[in-house]
Amino acid sequence: MQIKVENENGNGSSQEICEEEEVPLLAYKGIPEVQRNPIQQAISETFASTAHLANLLPTGSVLAFQLLSPIFSNQGQCDSVSRFLTGGLVALCGLSCILLSFTDSFNDQKGNIYYGFATFRGLWIIDGSATLPPEVSAKYKLKFIDFVHSLMSILVFAAIALFDQNVVNCFYPEPSTGVKEVLTAMPVGIGVTCSMLFVVFPTKRHGIGFPVTAS
Repeated sequence: MQIKVENENGNGSSQEICEEEEVPLLAYKGIPEVQRNPIQQAISETFASTAHLANLLPTGSVLAFQLLSPIFSNQGQCDSVSRFLTGGLVALCGLSCILLSFTDSFNDQKGNIYYGFATFRGLWIIDGSATLPPEVSAKYKLKFIDFVHSLMSILVFAAIALFDQNVVNCFYPEPSTGVKEVLTAMPVGIGVTCSMLFVVFPTKRHGIGFPVTAS
């Protein structure tokens, strides 16, 4: 970048004062790239994939668990009371993942969103403020795939809970070598398996805690 000023005689000519070299905002700081072996790279990618699985669960259940687990588990330093509270938190959040898998929603002509539970007869609106025609409500009937999705949801939540060190340290403060291997391999296996099943059998429902489309 060049900076120029006009001469005092006012003849409009300019004189070059200095020239600055442009420097990138994010310059290289000399930090070497971390080299990973194939096993470390695979573990890192698996952790990232399993973290993305949280998007397949109800937002409120995941946020409630991530917010309350450090508090209820006392940062992993559990006594009998905190262990009971942590177990109750895991059970309630897991149950909500199952129940919310059977919820769905629809938009009326004014764009208002209504939520309900899918039943064998159709969609049951929670607040009772709207009623769907029988032929429309029949489209929201429970199907076998809904039970598959609820099973995968609880498995994914279990994987997320096992990745939470506060929960693991609460129930297994001094795990043996075999238990460590199980706690490491189980959530990875669940994450890979459920991610494949969610891709092969995607859900078309937009229930509570899930994204809602305009359709």
